[in-house]
Amino acid sequence: MNHKNFVNLIGFCEEEEPFTRMVVFEYAPNGTLFEHLHIKEAEHLEWGTRLRVAMGMAYCLQHMHQLDPPMAHSNLDSQAIHLTDDYAAKVSDFSYLNEIVSADTKAGARKHTTDTTLTSNVHSFGVILLEIVTGRLPSSADSGSIGDWMLPFLQGNRRSLSEIIDPTLLSFQEEQLQGITALIKSCMDRDPQRRPTMKEVSERLREITKITPEQAVPKLSPLWWAELEISSLDAS
Repeated sequence: MNHKNFVNLIGFCEEEEPFTRMVVFEYAPNGTLFEHLHIKEAEHLEWGTRLRVAMGMAYCLQHMHQLDPPMAHSNLDSQAIHLTDDYAAKVSDFSYLNEIVSADTKAGARKHTTDTTLTSNVHSFGVILLEIVTGRLPSSADSGSIGDWMLPFLQGNRRSLSEIIDPTLLSFQEEQLQGITALIKSCMDRDPQRRPTMKEVSERLREITKITPEQAVPKLSPLWWAELEISSLDAS
């Protein structure tokens, strides 16, 4: 798996004497999307930054779903979205490590990737979009799941978008919000067969945000320090 919006595996160590198993991943220093949306002490994300994070996620998931064989995220939520120095999205999914250490890769997790798991990813993406727009927890003891809370609005029973927008957002574009809420409704359709593919999600979200794949990736590669180290070793 190699994508600029994915927490990529840099390397691993497997030694018998002494027994060592170690993996090294890219480092995204700004925590998770969950922390920035739901923990008051974390850096507040303004509207444009949130849209860039959403686009980075969408492009990455589209790439995963179009691999041969397709790769579905095993547990997609806002805690699996890490943020780089410049607040670009880095999707993490460490479940595929089971395949790396498996003696028989063909018997690994990808065998179980089906249309159902792909459409489940689309639904989960819709939930994360809801978190981004509303600032609400995905579930709470008071109001249940965010999907249940949002259902009356998605069914057209609420009058104003201002009722759902995160009150901490100082500004946002209402036209973009309208497009995103329509996309959320599609992603969270109760019938998985009616949900869009991640390719369709990416295309629709790009129309709304005008954010290209190049704009959604980190401006500074998390690998820059490793590249510098390798260069210095080559020079010596």
